Amino acid sequence: MPAPVTVGVSLKMYFGHRQAREWFARVAPRLAAHPAVASGGVRVFVIPTYLQVLPAREAFADTPVLVGAQDAATEDSGAFTGEVSAAELAEVGASVVEIGHAERRRLFGETDEITALKAAAALRNGLTPVLCLGEADRQDGVDAAAATVAQLHADLAGAPAGPVIVAYEPVWAIGAAEPAPVAHIETVTRALTAALSALPDRAGSAVIYGGSAGPGLLTELGDAVDGLFLGRFAHDPDAFLAVIDEAAALAEVSR
Repeated sequence: MPAPVTVGVSLKMYFGHRQAREWFARVAPRLAAHPAVASGGVRVFVIPTYLQVLPAREAFADTPVLVGAQDAATEDSGAFTGEVSAAELAEVGASVVEIGHAERRRLFGETDEITALKAAAALRNGLTPVLCLGEADRQDGVDAAAATVAQLHADLAGAPAGPVIVAYEPVWAIGAAEPAPVAHIETVTRALTAALSALPDRAGSAVIYGGSAGPGLLTELGDAVDGLFLGRFAHDPDAFLAVIDEAAALAEVSR
């Protein structure tokens, strides 16, 4: 059976609690009724804030949509004020957890070593890491691919076996007016896919693209990626569902 096309969205800290619940209420019925989502041809995940995880679980309970968190602690329990563990996230029904986003690295000084510890925590607790990778400065696609593959290995160092969702997000494209050029994305994502395929303990992994991704991009990228990781463009449910439709078309082609 072909692997599903993956479409994820991180709401970052854009929505307050009421606004997030309204977004869930608008999106959940449309995803529940979408044939490609219901059949598993398109895998969808939604990552809200910590306080929104439980309302999201409730809203998407009758759908195959996976709910996740935007970060997790390196440890499972202990005196770590302000942290939320992967163990607790798994306990409340989270399925995925975003690890190593560029904002965590830039604003909070998270290194590859810290990211690797968080990826390990996610995997040992049964969560799928959404591992965010990407070069800081714009560079040639071949050089970007080499740097990102090296980052992949560093961020999975010591992590238990299990599939990961690698989100290639070049830092210079996050929040930009346009995504990275298609040829650049293809060069890097194909290198990441090859690197993951060479790891015996990462079967079932996927490589998706984020960084100002929106409607139309997935069709352009075709089989160079396994899906998209959306940000602000998914705030509009119609735009979000347009990407789901694109993913469904690609899933049908791959059957």
